[in-house]
Amino acid sequence: MDYNSDVKNRVKRIEGQVRGLSKMLEENKECRDVVTQMTAVRNALDRTTALIVSQNLEQCIREEKKNGESSEDLVNEAVNLLVKSR
Repeated sequence: MDYNSDVKNRVKRIEGQVRGLSKMLEENKECRDVVTQMTAVRNALDRTTALIVSQNLEQCIREEKKNGESSEDLVNEAVNLLVKSR
C-alpha cells in the first residue's frame, strides 16, 4: 500500500509525542501529566490506525469492484483489524 504524506506526518508527530513522554519520565514529571501524554499518544495511534485501515479498505473495494467480486469480506477484515488494534 502507498502511504500518503498525511499518514507519514501523523507517525512523525506520534514519534515526537513518544520522545516527549520519555523525557517526561526522565524528568520525573507528575503522574497526571504523564498519563495525559500517554493518552494523547494512544489516541493519535488509534486515529492513524483507523485512517490506514479506511484508506486500505477503500482501495481494496475499488479493486474488487473492478473484478466484479463482493467486498463483504474486505469490510469484515477491516472491522477485525480495528478491533484487534484496541
